[in-house]
Amino acid sequence: MKSAVLFDLGNTLVHYFERHEFHAILKQAITEVQNHLSHRNFLKVSAEEMWRKVKEENYEASDHHVRPLEDRLIRIFQLDNSTRTSNLIINMCRYFMKPIFARGHYYEDTLPTLKELKARGFKIAIVSNTTWGSPANLWREEIQRLGLSSYIDSSTFCRDVGWRKPAKQIFEYTLAKMQIFPQNCVFVGDDPRWDIVGPEAVGIEPLLINRRNVVEQKEKPKSIENLLELIKKLEYL
Repeated sequence: MKSAVLFDLGNTLVHYFERHEFHAILKQAITEVQNHLSHRNFLKVSAEEMWRKVKEENYEASDHHVRPLEDRLIRIFQLDNSTRTSNLIINMCRYFMKPIFARGHYYEDTLPTLKELKARGFKIAIVSNTTWGSPANLWREEIQRLGLSSYIDSSTFCRDVGWRKPAKQIFEYTLAKMQIFPQNCVFVGDDPRWDIVGPEAVGIEPLLINRRNVVEQKEKPKSIENLLELIKKLEYL
């Protein structure tokens, strides 16, 4: 009998952007930071060098270790490492996330599903990677802004543990934090690259939400078309 449901955030509970849109959004995010630094007379790097560095930083580690946003921005804008603990870098991260959070809206089936799960006594958690290793506290503020926090018992972001999905550490951390057994959990995510191998590695049953019709035939038995299907599915898991 399942007693807990773990959710990915982006493109599962909340829509931000599709993969093909990220290049344009990244450009907006970096420009926001550039303008902020220029306004404060902290901009030291040329535009050409800045965009060259952005291209260099636009990847995730193959071993799934998190590459923090703060470190990337310090390298891109050639700031001193002491900046990492300053208000300046905190604000830079906020400006970077501004165009991303501006796009955020939850799906029509998100709140009804969370309310129903809560009413049935399920524990609910978010387990999610963050864009470019952005800080977890900004994403918890985003959950609050969207009005989802009252339905969530726990949230784990890759920055909390230093590992990105599909690394098993992010799931192990969540299980320990919530004091639940993996066999009592279902994980719902939208990306086959991250949201199957990771939960399965620790004994959590994965379900892919196929909102964008990207699930391959071999993964169909593990998929749902929308979150409302999850409620029915849980009766048989």
